[in-house]
Amino acid sequence: MNTWKAASGPARKLMRSLTGVIFWILVWALISRALNKELLVPSPMETLRALGALFTQKAFWKAAGISMLRITGGFLLAAAAGCLGGILSFRFRFFDWLFSPLLHLIRSVPVASFIILALVWIQTPFLPVFISFLMVLPVFWGNIRAGMAHLDAKELEMGRVLGLSGARIWREIRLPALRPYFKSACITGLGFAWKSGVAAEVICKPKYSLGSLLQTAKVTLETPAVFALTVVIALLSLGLETILQLALKEEKP
Repeated sequence: MNTWKAASGPARKLMRSLTGVIFWILVWALISRALNKELLVPSPMETLRALGALFTQKAFWKAAGISMLRITGGFLLAAAAGCLGGILSFRFRFFDWLFSPLLHLIRSVPVASFIILALVWIQTPFLPVFISFLMVLPVFWGNIRAGMAHLDAKELEMGRVLGLSGARIWREIRLPALRPYFKSACITGLGFAWKSGVAAEVICKPKYSLGSLLQTAKVTLETPAVFALTVVIALLSLGLETILQLALKEEKP
């Protein structure tokens, strides 16, 4: 029997993901071997050794923990502000007109520009939090506003006819309808938070941060360490995304 067909849905998905990962690791190994220059492209084994060296350093674990706190903090603040803003911009047209130009500006301007500008006003340790917040805010704002606009008017009217209170209408009609929009914003926004947050750390170099370690490794030409730190950042982002997906997973009736 074909292994792919015999596997269950989640197992099949995992097998496909692992196959893709193994394929690109082989491509990476071939490129490294062809160039034969650790300074340009270290091999997977060299990167693994650098990763092992990082794991023995207390400073690395402290940097990873603090980076996670900063980026997660910015993400959560953006989620709260974005949900509130999305609801208010749908309910009040003036509010929508007032903030639409700002959201468009945030979407359009490169993150590096915001980082450089924010360096003038915000202390270095708080800059990654602010940048993560700023980049994720439009995602939640736009998704929740779109969800509000697509609510079924008939269901809302039925709730009012049945005499449901405003709180019950929100709990039983609005929130379930907004859930897919919120989940999509969470998954997309978390990726934005990590990319922008680490970019901010690379530029402003706060004490104890993955971005600062990444910049130091680049300056000292420790390319295996650069690759190893990149792997760590990717795995942390993937791990948090997986946890988030499990937390937001809808139970089947």
